[in-house]
This record gives sequence, C-alpha cells and structure tokens, in this order.
Amino acid sequence: MQALSISPAGPADIPDLALLFDAYRVFYEQPSDISASAAYVAREVATGSTRFFLARTKAGEAVGFVHLIPGTNTLVMRPMWYLEDLFVAPAARRTGVAEALMREAERFAIETCAERLTLATAHDNHAAQALYRKLGYERDDHFMHFHRVLP
Repeated sequence: MQALSISPAGPADIPDLALLFDAYRVFYEQPSDISASAAYVAREVATGSTRFFLARTKAGEAVGFVHLIPGTNTLVMRPMWYLEDLFVAPAARRTGVAEALMREAERFAIETCAERLTLATAHDNHAAQALYRKLGYERDDHFMHFHRVLP
C-alpha cells in the first residue's frame, strides 16, 4: 500500500476533488462537465450535508475519494451512512487506495455512532465486490430495491 493521507475535503480541495468527481462521472458514462462537478462538490463541502474524504499521495496528488450521505435506521433509531461514491484514479488503482478510503469511511461512521455503512455496486463490478467482501461487507439478499427516475 502506498503512503497516503486521507482527510475530509475542505474548500481548498475543491479543484482536485472536482477533477476526480468528473472522472468518476465519466467512468459511469456521463458527459464530462468539470464546472458542474466543481459546483456540486463545492456546495456539498460548504453545506456539510454529505461528507467527502480525499486521498492524497505523500507528494500531495489527489488520487481518490469516498462520498458518504447520511441516513437513519429508524428501526434501531440510529444514524447510518450510505457510501454513495468511491473512486480511485486509474493510475492509482490496485495500490490500496480504495481499501484505505473504505477504512476511513468506516472509522468516520463509527465515530458518528452510526449503526451501519451501506453501499451498492454494479453486478459486474467484480473488483469492488471483492474489496467489499474482503472488508467484511455482506450482500443483502433480503430486500429488493426499487427505483423510479423522476422527471
């Protein structure tokens, strides 16, 4: 694993985070839009409604991020976090960045007394699934998830 620092994204991180966020969107076949990506991450960082954590190499290069969205498990009446986005720059993949980001997300969730960290991934994203299993995540076969895209 390469030497990394992972910290909550702040205003000074917006340019680097925006580039990574735009690359993440392109990876999922969305058109590149750096200015919209910058506006989005700047708004999220400023309001603190969600949490971005940014991974940097020892040299200071931003190489990945994890994005957490708050929720509540009403049955146990405790907070939870949705791991909404996880992205590692292609050149930094398979170097431990994703695992380090996942561990930071877990540390933060525990620090905030969360009941759990929940995530979803594509059926064909085998690399991510292997990482999640390695870290002890279990596939949920009990609930079916439904989505309706709104106009």
